[in-house]
Amino acid sequence: MQRITVGNLELDVVKKDIKNLHLGVYPPNGRVRVAAPLSMDDEAIRLFIISKLTWIKKQQAKFASQDRQSEREYVSGESHYVSGTRYLLNVIYGKTKPGVVIRNKTYIDLYVRESSTQEQRAKVMMEWYRQRLKLQIPKLIAKWEKKIGVKVAAWGVKQMKTKWGSCNILEKRIWLNLELAKKPIHCLEYVIVHELVHLLERLHNDRFVAYMDKFMPQWSIYKDELNNFVLDDTNWEPQQQH
Repeated sequence: MQRITVGNLELDVVKKDIKNLHLGVYPPNGRVRVAAPLSMDDEAIRLFIISKLTWIKKQQAKFASQDRQSEREYVSGESHYVSGTRYLLNVIYGKTKPGVVIRNKTYIDLYVRESSTQEQRAKVMMEWYRQRLKLQIPKLIAKWEKKIGVKVAAWGVKQMKTKWGSCNILEKRIWLNLELAKKPIHCLEYVIVHELVHLLERLHNDRFVAYMDKFMPQWSIYKDELNNFVLDDTNWEPQQQH
């Protein structure tokens, strides 16, 4: 990877065995990354970036204006999202088994030990999110395997720092980001479809887009919603142009 400057814009450039340029602007801070064909010289890349400066600035401005959550401390009164809905956290200290319950469609009751730390409270919440996702994912995978005509050998949930999902094509295994438990269910569904389509087409090329248009015509709306949802430090899926 190399870092170049165009005007007052700094960006990362990665050269790959691909046919077309791919430009991404990443939340939360508008980082810019370009994937370019191995044969393309730096001047051609620079000219491409210059031609896209207006679009880049527009995406960066959009991210800068989005609502952001500060670091969560897992204390009463905080806002937390579940499947796209905002709830108020109510921490209940006691000797009962740690757990989480949604109450009155308004509150998340977090039961923890009296001496629990912020890290321990976060762990209880993250495990609850994980279990929710693991209940939602199987039926969505089964639904879209049938529609797309592919079969997943295995799937899993984990915290990821660079993307919402990933697909190992050879092993037919997909991973989904734990943070998707906080996003609207149709955004989770979009990511699942995205990863399953990679079993038909490895690259994000025109063929991939055609498959997405065929199986989920509204996918770009869901992608934008995912990108434009309340940002925290773990939202990284980029706005892209080719």
